[in-house]
Amino acid sequence: MKMKTILITGSTDGIGKSTAIKLAKQGHQVLVHGRDSQKLKQTVSELKSLSNHDEIAGFLADLTDFSAIEKMVSHISKEVQKLDVLINNAGVYHGGKENQSGLDRRFVVNYFAPILLTERFKNLLCENEAPRVINLSSAAQAAPEMLSMEALNGLAILPDYEGYAQSKLALTMWSFAFAKKNPNIVTIAANPGSLLNTKMVQKAFGHHRASANKGADILCRLALSEKHAQGSGKYFDNDLGSYNKAHQDVYDQKKVNDLMSETKRILNGLTQ
Repeated sequence: MKMKTILITGSTDGIGKSTAIKLAKQGHQVLVHGRDSQKLKQTVSELKSLSNHDEIAGFLADLTDFSAIEKMVSHISKEVQKLDVLINNAGVYHGGKENQSGLDRRFVVNYFAPILLTERFKNLLCENEAPRVINLSSAAQAAPEMLSMEALNGLAILPDYEGYAQSKLALTMWSFAFAKKNPNIVTIAANPGSLLNTKMVQKAFGHHRASANKGADILCRLALSEKHAQGSGKYFDNDLGSYNKAHQDVYDQKKVNDLMSETKRILNGLTQ
């Protein structure tokens, strides 16, 4: 297998860390991301030890801070010549406004951060023959009746599950739109599995159904397997173990266009 350079956000814990360990053990160059410098350092050291190679690097950024994202992108772009796979894994469940942006942190971390990272790394990704972007959606994306533009803009703070679900619906809609616009980049929205054993799930629900390894296994396959090379612009539901229909609004072009337009307006206002 050709060795890949793979960036995984939120990879000092949970599904992200399990995925990083699996990929590092396969010999891939793994770029670890975290927001806590000590945990990041420990994770990089652990991965080097477990994989018995040094092609592991750590990058620090708080994904609620758009300027920190830009700094991380700049840092990574100077360190690596190419990026084969971007796994937008980092996510939060609980809401609340961020002082810097005025947006709900669920939309910032679960939606806007993956967009910024994917767009900023597009050139590095396109240096490769078969680049991939894997965006972590959720079974919760099917729950909202519709996406609230007020919530997207931080004008309404929704209850925890509702806000989380809407942020994941928005990410799924964007993933499909990005895939259509960038056919050279395989872009897949994926539910890694419901109620996996992560800190976020334990804090939110107090119980789990399956190990985080269930999510890590599918992320590795989506990132690398030739079987998923034709999965671009699709939604993989690991609860079912197959590609499946996403929320109906993902296929409503007017609603997608409205979301893309509003997203561009918000990001332009915050990243100038």
